[in-house]
Amino acid sequence: MGKLDGKVAFITGAARGQGRSHVIRLAEEGADIIAVDVCGPVDGVPYGMATMADLEETKRAVEALNRRIVIAKADVRDMEAMTSVVDDAVAELGRLDIVSANAGIAGPFANAENLSGSWQTTVDINLNGVYNTARAAIPHIKAGDRGGSIALTSSTAGLKPYLNAADYVAAKHGVRGLMKALALELAPHFIRVNSIHPTQVDTPMIQNAAMWRLFCPDLESPTKADFEAVSLATNAMPVPWVESIDVSNVLLFLASDESRFVTGAAIPVDAGCNLL
Repeated sequence: MGKLDGKVAFITGAARGQGRSHVIRLAEEGADIIAVDVCGPVDGVPYGMATMADLEETKRAVEALNRRIVIAKADVRDMEAMTSVVDDAVAELGRLDIVSANAGIAGPFANAENLSGSWQTTVDINLNGVYNTARAAIPHIKAGDRGGSIALTSSTAGLKPYLNAADYVAAKHGVRGLMKALALELAPHFIRVNSIHPTQVDTPMIQNAAMWRLFCPDLESPTKADFEAVSLATNAMPVPWVESIDVSNVLLFLASDESRFVTGAAIPVDAGCNLL
């Protein structure tokens, strides 16, 4: 018996990184999956984005666990597309119980007066996209009349500021505020809403030259090793970053009945980053 037997989970940013990890972890516990990713480049993002081949690999991993999965290429900024994907997938899978609004980007980085176009892109994906994900899903969870769980992926940057990332910090703080508002609105329906706040997670979103330069501004061409040393100092526990599975296990807790009365909580997975 899995903790999520008979349930359906909707996960964005599912093609790789934390999203793929979330998909697999929930499927291991019995959930069927709706998996969405943009599967293509996003203007201004300083690292390679996931591809349709990545999303197909996520699908194969779920099918190997004998769970059902519906995949779709969609941009969380597109409310119409998100609604269509969720409507069609719920019609196929029969219900919706769990949402992981995981899709997000980081960078390019600059001081606030020089962010220009990146402000809009970051806020559109990291905040508006989270709202669109929840909005597309909420009617289906309500219709099931069984309660449910919505987990919004924020960041340590949703709890504290960082230099040269005002767009990212603002969006991630906004996610925490959105979580609180949704938790209050949806509590009468037994739909729990919480946010997850990871420190650095070892995925392509942080393991790239733009992120290394943000944390190592005094070095002309910092390497992963340079970044590791600096990142280590940002956490109270002696680790430079956490792994995707560490976040996925918290998501599993929030998705399961083990957290049936946990709502409105901002949960760090941060190796003590917020203690410093």
